[in-house]
Amino acid sequence: MDEFRSAPPHPAGKVPEESPGRAGVVAGASADALPCQDTLRANLVDFALAELVRQHRTSFAPPWTSESWAKLLIWLALNSGCAGDTASLEAFASSLGPERSGRLRRLFFSREFEARGLRLLADPAEGQVLVEGGLSAVAAGAAQESALDPVAAALDAVGLAALVVPDRQRWQRRDGGVVIPFR
Repeated sequence: MDEFRSAPPHPAGKVPEESPGRAGVVAGASADALPCQDTLRANLVDFALAELVRQHRTSFAPPWTSESWAKLLIWLALNSGCAGDTASLEAFASSLGPERSGRLRRLFFSREFEARGLRLLADPAEGQVLVEGGLSAVAAGAAQESALDPVAAALDAVGLAALVVPDRQRWQRRDGGVVIPFR
């Protein structure tokens, strides 16, 4: 792991001196220009974890459940070198911290439909699905059921249609979005 702690060689063959009291920031550089190595490492970890979640979130059944979220965390823990016992898995979850864990959970339970301008947030712990964006007709209180067709199509595309209340009269239209209760 030490190979990741050292900075790459300086192009001129010299290692730049760090500013006194500012580990990881090169002397003469503004603090905004060069983030410290710890910040870069943290950003890299956040990026890598987010990509793992995006790429593997549909791999764990049953989809859209707390069980699938737990399976993803176990998979991450095991592939990070943790043992499969309860204490190791709890230590892994604790090492993520509540902020990172919360961001990853929101990412795990969200999907975006750029073509339609929709974003689905469907964490089962919330008891409802929130659909944001691309729904100006819905926000204006459109009386037509067809105004909700893009929402229904998005729910169907990600396998959520069977998990939510199908009665569109129970879907709440709010501020350009729709709130749909789970069954």
